[in-house]
Amino acid sequence: MFLNTKNRKFLDVVKFHGHICPGTAIGYMAGKIAIKQLNITDEKLLTIVENDSCSIDAVQVITGCTFGKGNLIFKDHGKHVYTFINKNTGDAVRLSLNKNIDEMYPEFDMLRDKIFSGSASSKDKMEFENQKNEITQKILDMPYDELFNIKTTEIEIPDKIQMFQSVKCDICGELVAVHRARIKKGSVMCIPCFDEYLKT
Repeated sequence: MFLNTKNRKFLDVVKFHGHICPGTAIGYMAGKIAIKQLNITDEKLLTIVENDSCSIDAVQVITGCTFGKGNLIFKDHGKHVYTFINKNTGDAVRLSLNKNIDEMYPEFDMLRDKIFSGSASSKDKMEFENQKNEITQKILDMPYDELFNIKTTEIEIPDKIQMFQSVKCDICGELVAVHRARIKKGSVMCIPCFDEYLKT
C-alpha cells in the first residue's frame, strides 16, 4: 500500500467508504480545505456538492455534513465542485477540481476501462490496485491550489430544512412526503407511481 497510514482521518474515510480510491482523496482534500478556510465543521457548516461520486463520502466524514442533518445539499450537475458555507458568518469557499484524474493519469484510465469491461488479466487487476493506491497518495500530497481552483464566494444560504408530513400513495400504499406527492384525478401518488401512470 502506498498510503501514509499515519493519516488516521483518511483511514476513517476509507473505512466508511469501503475502499481506497482517488475519489475519496479528492473529497478528503476538499473537506480539509473547507475546515482550514472557514475554521468550522459540522452543524455550523453547510456543504453543497455538485456530483454523487466517491468524493462525497469523504466530504461527509471530514466535515460532519450529512443529508440526514440537512447540511449537505446535492445538486446533480456532474461537476467536481464543492461549496462550503459558514452558516454563522455567511463566509463561503467554492472549490472546483483543476484536472480530471484521466488527464493526470491516462494509463490508469485505460486500466480502469479494462477492469470494467471484464477483459482485465490478473496482472492488470493487480496493477490497477497499485496505481489506484499510488494516485490516491499523490492526491493527498498535492498542494491545495494545484488540485483545486479555490475561490471565496458569496452565496445565499438556503432556508432551514423543513419537516413534512407523509401521506400514503393510493397506488402502492407506501408513505411519501407530502411535498413530493403528486395528485392526479383526486389520487395521491408517489413519484415512481406517477411516472408509471404517465407512461400509460
